[in-house]
Amino acid sequence: MVLYIFKRILFFIPTIFGIMAISFAIIQFAPGGPVERIIAQISGAEVSATSRISGANITDFGIESSNNIEANNKYRGGQGLDPEFILELEKQFGFDKPPLERFFFMISNYVRFDFGESYYRDISVIDLIIEKLPVSISLGLWMTLLSYVISIPLGILKAIKDGSKFDIWTSGVVIFSYAIPGFLFAILLIILFSGGSYLDWFPLRGLVSDNYNELSSYEKIIDYLWHITLPVLSMVLGAFATTTLLTKNSFLDEIEKQYVLTARAKGLNKSQVLRRHIFRNAMLIIIAGFPSAFIAAFFTGSLLIETIFSLDGLGLLSFESIINRDYSVVFACLYIFSLLGLVINLLSDLAYHWIDPRIDFEKREL
Repeated sequence: MVLYIFKRILFFIPTIFGIMAISFAIIQFAPGGPVERIIAQISGAEVSATSRISGANITDFGIESSNNIEANNKYRGGQGLDPEFILELEKQFGFDKPPLERFFFMISNYVRFDFGESYYRDISVIDLIIEKLPVSISLGLWMTLLSYVISIPLGILKAIKDGSKFDIWTSGVVIFSYAIPGFLFAILLIILFSGGSYLDWFPLRGLVSDNYNELSSYEKIIDYLWHITLPVLSMVLGAFATTTLLTKNSFLDEIEKQYVLTARAKGLNKSQVLRRHIFRNAMLIIIAGFPSAFIAAFFTGSLLIETIFSLDGLGLLSFESIINRDYSVVFACLYIFSLLGLVINLLSDLAYHWIDPRIDFEKREL
């Protein structure tokens, strides 16, 4: 198993390289960019945008007020700007070098987890990610934990009582939960419980209160749980429904197999067959879905929820960075999410082996 883990870790290198190379190539053909964004802001008289580029402002780069200077047609909206200013912008963002050189320079830094600085914030990318990480970890871990804790026992019970009244009405609840978008349910929770039109039980924004540092340890825990309740409930809804149906179908498929009838014929009761035989085999597919569910909770699943509840996490950061063409943050988040996904996939394989030792990954091809 040690050899398999070593091979998988080595396999991370070409996988990460491929992901970053394809993404970098796509960005080269995408319209717009940080230089265009700054030029557009200047054309719209938004001078404050340039003040965030290493403390520089427009006059530092020698913008001429005269319309007689030579127009620079390399960037849309660049007419009327001093070419020296545009060259200085390219150098500031690193676009004065060829794309291939920029890519390998970026990869060499990323190997050392040096992600540089944000284009539009006076902070390093790694510090920015660490600052947003607690929100994403809170949402991701609590959502995954609660959805699995609720869904797996419910799915098993539904499989055992397939076709009963319990199975029918719980299926109605599950389908109803799946049909409601998480962001719509979040708005409903705000209206009902967060001072919308009815009750004012939960805070509307933030992960903790403003006086969090002044609270005792016990009060900090209560305050944190108080703030995280509604966002987590909003995210759990869809994941709960999906995992429940997946668990039920997986167990139903195993219950109908021949080895179950053989075990019952040997004198084992339903509980013994479930614990000794069915559970181990049926849980494999549930574990297989864990990595994608966990990663989705960190980014796609939390984006709208972070926006609605004013939670400044990695999902919102990644989205805003794409919109703002803050490529240093975009590629750093992509690198971290990709690496995290590969690590979690490896852990899921190890969990396969832990649940069913008969599975030997060293005998299969990567």
